Amino acid sequence: MSLSLHKTIAVANQKGGVAKTTTAVNLAASLAMAKQDVLLIDLDPQGNATMACNLDKHEVTHTACDVLLDGLSVKEAMVYVPECGITVLPGGADLTAAEVGLLDQIARETRLRIALDKVKNDFNVIIIDCPPSLSMLTINALAAADTVLIPMQCEYYALEGLSALMNSINQIKDLLNPKLEIEGILRTMYDPRSKLTQDVSADLLEHFADKVYKTIIPRNIRLAEAPSYGLPIVYYDKTSRGALAYLALATEFIRAQQKAAA
Repeated sequence: MSLSLHKTIAVANQKGGVAKTTTAVNLAASLAMAKQDVLLIDLDPQGNATMACNLDKHEVTHTACDVLLDGLSVKEAMVYVPECGITVLPGGADLTAAEVGLLDQIARETRLRIALDKVKNDFNVIIIDCPPSLSMLTINALAAADTVLIPMQCEYYALEGLSALMNSINQIKDLLNPKLEIEGILRTMYDPRSKLTQDVSADLLEHFADKVYKTIIPRNIRLAEAPSYGLPIVYYDKTSRGALAYLALATEFIRAQQKAAA
């Protein structure tokens, strides 16, 4: 069943290596498998989300840079990828130029929000993959989003990084986007054999309670392999533990939206 809402979610964490892009791509594909209309926006200059969706970041005609700097419409720049069941606004190295170019733009923090206003009703869910830093690109994503989904690894420095991210989100909320809320915190690359992992997970549940997803994303070799084949895990190996976890996350997300709308 399609969701009646139209929601924009930024997948963000200022710390790298926490499965942020993996989460953006695989949640998008899993929601599409659940009959949702999904737009995935790649705002990371590395272009990994683009490549993971069977698009060559060096060959795409347009990227999010053209939307942010040149005023190209999202509809002109986006690409439907039938192999993944989603629409993608590609990203690539030119977003590094956008980072600098935005500094001279009027309404530089809200360029993405203005662009998305014209297409947000065409999709049930818009997912924005952010760079691993609080850059002008990430600020644009947070200014455009309704909520933030935070993937994090249960490791020693994670809670400190989460605290810094929460401060950034609160600043964006105060200055640019008063409706911005936390969608959820997702435990990724989870190894239940590690006592540290268990301890950090317990701290998360203590401090953030119902904001922590029940779904946990395990360490999974098939999940790591999938991007090299240009496919989300649900298409690369739908029976793998990684695929089952992201399908469960999509179900948990949909149920939360339905509950909120009831």
